[in-house]
Amino acid sequence: MIDLYGSAPGTDRGGVALAAVGSLARRELGPRSDIDLVILHDGSDQAAIDALAERIWYPLWDSGLRLDHSVRTPAECAEVAHRELSAAVGLLDLRLIAGEADLVERARSGLLEAWRSGARRRLPELLESLAERHQRSGDAASLLEPDLKECRGGLRDMIMLRALAATWLTDQPHAGVREPYQRLLDVRDALQVVSGRALDRLVAGEVPDVAKLLGYDDEDELRRDVSLAARRIGHAVDLTVRSARQVLPARRRFPFARRERRPQYDTAPHGLIVHLGEVGLARLTSPAEPLLGLRAGALAASRGLVLSPITAENLGTHAPPLPTPWPDEAREALLELLAGGESMIAVWEALDLAGCISRWIPCWEGIRARPQHNPVHRHTVDRHSVQAVAEAARHLTSVERPDLLLLGCLFHDIGKLPGAEHDHPRVGAPIARQAVAAMGYGEEDAALVELLVREHLTLAELATKRDHADPATMDALVGAVDGRIEVLRLLRALTEADARAAGPAAWSPWRAQLINALTERAEDKLAGEPHTGRAGGMIDLGLARSVGLDGRSRIIVEEKPAGMQVIIATPDRLGLFGDTAGLLAAHGIAVRSALLSTIDGVAVNTWRVESAGATDLPDPAYLIKQLERLGRGEPGVLEGIRRREERVRSAGAEPWVAAVPDASESAAVIEVRANDRRGLLYAYGRAITAAGFSIRSAHIATLAGQAIDTFYLTEPDGSLPSVGRVDAATRALADAARGTPPSGD
Repeated sequence: MIDLYGSAPGTDRGGVALAAVGSLARRELGPRSDIDLVILHDGSDQAAIDALAERIWYPLWDSGLRLDHSVRTPAECAEVAHRELSAAVGLLDLRLIAGEADLVERARSGLLEAWRSGARRRLPELLESLAERHQRSGDAASLLEPDLKECRGGLRDMIMLRALAATWLTDQPHAGVREPYQRLLDVRDALQVVSGRALDRLVAGEVPDVAKLLGYDDEDELRRDVSLAARRIGHAVDLTVRSARQVLPARRRFPFARRERRPQYDTAPHGLIVHLGEVGLARLTSPAEPLLGLRAGALAASRGLVLSPITAENLGTHAPPLPTPWPDEAREALLELLAGGESMIAVWEALDLAGCISRWIPCWEGIRARPQHNPVHRHTVDRHSVQAVAEAARHLTSVERPDLLLLGCLFHDIGKLPGAEHDHPRVGAPIARQAVAAMGYGEEDAALVELLVREHLTLAELATKRDHADPATMDALVGAVDGRIEVLRLLRALTEADARAAGPAAWSPWRAQLINALTERAEDKLAGEPHTGRAGGMIDLGLARSVGLDGRSRIIVEEKPAGMQVIIATPDRLGLFGDTAGLLAAHGIAVRSALLSTIDGVAVNTWRVESAGATDLPDPAYLIKQLERLGRGEPGVLEGIRRREERVRSAGAEPWVAAVPDASESAAVIEVRANDRRGLLYAYGRAITAAGFSIRSAHIATLAGQAIDTFYLTEPDGSLPSVGRVDAATRALADAARGTPPSGD
């Protein structure tokens, strides 16, 4: 590029230079990065400058490089920087390539001077743009496919750190940031090499090749290193932003008052101080005191403060491991930290990055920055666990042992180790028990935490996939909580905290209603009381009785927080499920979840559908007439959806279909997981009818584009199907999930 500039006519005169900005200026150019160049000139001969630009730009374009170019005087650079924040940040990296060095230095000095002089005015805009980008792109430390450039903790954050430090209003944390930043640059470069594209998002399909190129034996270790690198950069950004906000101009009641120059701080117990919203160590306090880290964390979390970066670093360097078992004061401090709600998350992250958490709780290292392989989850395993602890704060006054609830949330996924993701409750339960015992808890308490970890998925699975009225469902839940109502309430709180921490899709109003309904049934049983259906239940008995009396179908449409709910009550018959699902699909109605039950020969089916309002749904009277036509054997109503299904051939993951043993003594229970599609439920219903089964109940759910459905099947006379018939039902549902029509259809 220097040769290209030197060979162009007019470059031997003064007052012109070729400079770089962006990644080229920072010497961080990736294999597919844009080339950002600026021709700087003094404005004395515009025609000659235009000719020079053409002699430089065209060869670069012809070579296939992606070029971002401009031609400006130093004054024009300053004007653009004043007008556009992103341009101002980029121009701070201005670097000479060839030509008059003094011109580039004057331009850069002028830009820096303008940046610093206008820093207080521009700081709010800069911080707002940073927050908007983080909100839009997410957190690179938690995402399965992070954008290495735009996410919180990504490459652009390091540029913002430099820009904030260039204001001279705040400093950027230097310790522990350079190496993580270089790691992200290496991953970005490898990603662009293996993909052959200007790609910044670490998409799952490219991870194996990126890991191989960088010398990783395990793809998850690459993801883990990316997460840890992003955490350090993100944490540094958070600290720098917090420091920057403190220098923003504030309205003072008495502007003429003299500002106190001496640092003001509040003293706290155990040699701690609070200064400017940060918890730190007093001058004579030793960071090597064994309980100091937990006490500092507890103080910060309980008051909504953060740990001073220097304090966190000193604790990480000097704090020793805790004795086994922990002293009472250590347990109390840990629980105070965990009970801090959302405030505890940043405190825990600071202690974790300093190395304290794994020193205190050695088993934590196994899940630290461990990636999730479930699209429902929005966080890594450890971050999800901490979020679950924060979500549990709302339940601390409603359970008998809030301390064990917090520990159950903290350790509920401790078994998500390599190769154990699908069996992590069983794997993690003894690990949690050992960790709690090391904290000094007694045998009974440690066993209860072990039970909570082992059964932390049980309530949600039974509530969303099993028939609540089937005695086997209740027996399974009562057995899981050891027949104790206080354990049931702990498990209910843990279930909600776990789901809320996973993300919105995991804790919908529909799932909450199902979990609450089953919990209430179990509480009544454990208390020795008849079930009263205090929440209204999931089945409208009055509606069923009305249909039973006159034989006329009823449809009720209700608005619910997660969408519209359609309750269809009609005389039960073979094929009703498939007909109803097909009718909804034919009208473009997407079913998100459903619960189908039969009461005394009347099917009362509740469907949660995606719809802005009742006016977007077909008229209930029209739907009833269509169902009646289908009941009379008029297949033309569903001809469109039938033809569409005949063109379907399953793409993507192979469906998972399996019978669930011991789930019911009176019905075959089959669970199906498949990629969702518009006519999938219709296909299931058609396959079940063609195979000659009756659906006693069905439990339909959709999460992250995956249909997770459970069917309770009987023979038409209500009897239990044989083993061979269950195998036939399993094959029929698998074929339906793949898009294969029933034989003879």
